[in-house]
Amino acid sequence: MSLLVTTPVEPGHVYSRRWAALAVLCLSVLIGVMTNTSLIVAAPDMTRDLGLSSQDLQWVIDAYTIPYAALMLLMGAIGDKYSRRGTLILGLAVFAAGAVLGSVVDSAGWVIAARAIMGIAAAMIMPATLSLLVATFPKRERAVAITIWSATTGLAIAIGPLVAGWLLTDHGWASTFLINVPIAVLAIAAALAVVPPSRAHTPQRLDLPGGALSVVAVAALVYMIIEGPRNGWHAAAIVAGLIAAVATAAFIAWELRHPNPMLDIRKFRIRAFAGANLAVLLFFLAAFGSIYYITQHLQFVLGFDALDTGIRLLPLAGAVFAGAAITGVLTPRLGLRTMVVAGMLLGIVALALLVSVDADSGYATFVGPLVLLGLAIGLSVSPATDTIMDAFPERLLGVGGAVNDTSVELGGTLGIAILGSLLSSAYRSEIAPAVTGLPAQAADAVQDSIGGALIVAQHGDAAGAHDQAAQLVSAADAAFAHAVSHTSLIAAIVLAVGTVAVAVILPARRRSTPVVSHVELTKDVVAVG
Repeated sequence: MSLLVTTPVEPGHVYSRRWAALAVLCLSVLIGVMTNTSLIVAAPDMTRDLGLSSQDLQWVIDAYTIPYAALMLLMGAIGDKYSRRGTLILGLAVFAAGAVLGSVVDSAGWVIAARAIMGIAAAMIMPATLSLLVATFPKRERAVAITIWSATTGLAIAIGPLVAGWLLTDHGWASTFLINVPIAVLAIAAALAVVPPSRAHTPQRLDLPGGALSVVAVAALVYMIIEGPRNGWHAAAIVAGLIAAVATAAFIAWELRHPNPMLDIRKFRIRAFAGANLAVLLFFLAAFGSIYYITQHLQFVLGFDALDTGIRLLPLAGAVFAGAAITGVLTPRLGLRTMVVAGMLLGIVALALLVSVDADSGYATFVGPLVLLGLAIGLSVSPATDTIMDAFPERLLGVGGAVNDTSVELGGTLGIAILGSLLSSAYRSEIAPAVTGLPAQAADAVQDSIGGALIVAQHGDAAGAHDQAAQLVSAADAAFAHAVSHTSLIAAIVLAVGTVAVAVILPARRRSTPVVSHVELTKDVVAVG
């Protein structure tokens, strides 16, 4: 047997090492998602060692998010045209290079550059994993494979903080970058050994103008989503919004007129496709947004260190796999809409339970919501993803993966930006009475974040003002708990409204065969002929 697999999976054939290939694809997904969630835990150490300002830290996060979201559609199409496996391997290699750079630099600018490189690489990796999965597995096993793939995404959300916490126990923040390198190298070697090559068999050219418009539209949209709620609707955020609107309109007009569009916009008329994308976006809005502030509560209010915080997020990961196992059995019987709506209802309950959080709440208050949120993701994301991929013909699997992953990333970005902004606003409002009498600089730090309040309290305690420091800590804990409660209530309302919309949009029963547009059907007939 050859050490390298060089033959694509032919239609009608079953590839014997497909489950090993799935393990490699899931490993690739794991590092792509984990690198973002691990940063939540590593950020305090990074901020202290590099002297990052709050603006610097924001750009460390955003430098990954913006190119990742903006380039996925184009990278998915490039993978379809030339090589899906090649795009995956190149993405893993670039990701490893960015991780090495991030581990050795000592300035904010270079860390931001490293994160941008990793974001570009992730845009190659993520669509390729899903398109290779669909190309490798026969239809009868595809739903199970996508369920495992989706569960890995949920696992990465929880395991990122755990791995980062374990590394930070004995190592610096640079280790959270460097850990990606051996994983990426292993994934590259394994991909060459067990993942079959795959590409679209079509002579048609890439829709490069459409790809360029999609990059501009999504990049501007994500920038606006990040900057507007967090830093105010200043000129840059407004201009970004205008650019996003113009570029989106131009993209839609171009794709509707192009004989071989990168993304056939008419797909969004298909109720199952549109509803599945909306459901994925809303799920990750709730998941990333709530984990963002739950993690902070565990660290800053309950006082857990990085490793203990990661361990306490594990119920989420376990529940994701439990939900995935359940959905594999029930979705074929109950249908897409029932499973997706059921999962969204569980998500609403999880957020509603967080409304009860107060300054006296312990870890037990968070276990139920974490479990319910994990079950919700496990139940609903995989059938939604399967529906999205079913809407694309074989020659556009990379584009299909990119559409799904863009919904994931936009949801996560919206969750952190909007819910994070609501959290900060509620915290500032609640902590305001406690800063009376503090020096201006200290008052600003206290109102900026709970982390800033704890630093001010530590300085006061060191200076002998023990009672005042204890009162400030107590006030900050109460203010942040109030902010968590307030933000969770709004998030639950948003998800409830979204659930109604998804229930209305999704058809009662999904069609048994994929819905392909007239334009794509014509192209496939031409390609076969």
